[in-house]
Amino acid sequence: MDYQLVIKFWRKSQEDENFLATIQDELKEVLGESAALDGYDINAKEINLFVITPDPKHSFRRLKGVLESRGMLQGVSAASRLVGGAHFTSIWPLRATRKFKLP
Repeated sequence: MDYQLVIKFWRKSQEDENFLATIQDELKEVLGESAALDGYDINAKEINLFVITPDPKHSFRRLKGVLESRGMLQGVSAASRLVGGAHFTSIWPLRATRKFKLP
């Protein structure tokens, strides 16, 4: 069973989307064969990075180290859903107060 992990970078925490070009190689390296980057979308409020994975929590733990080392973790939310599904399960922050949704 495959899941879609969505890493949401809030625009107010990022000057622009240029960081995506440099961070994607690092993320691919830490994910290895366990998951695959599946593109991203950009809008005025957020940048969403998509990952296809059989285990979204495990994949996020791997990605979290890269985000921490770049000082980006505080401006990130993450959630997962079944591929093609509509209901998200929040992963980060641990005590999410807002419902995770895509635009």
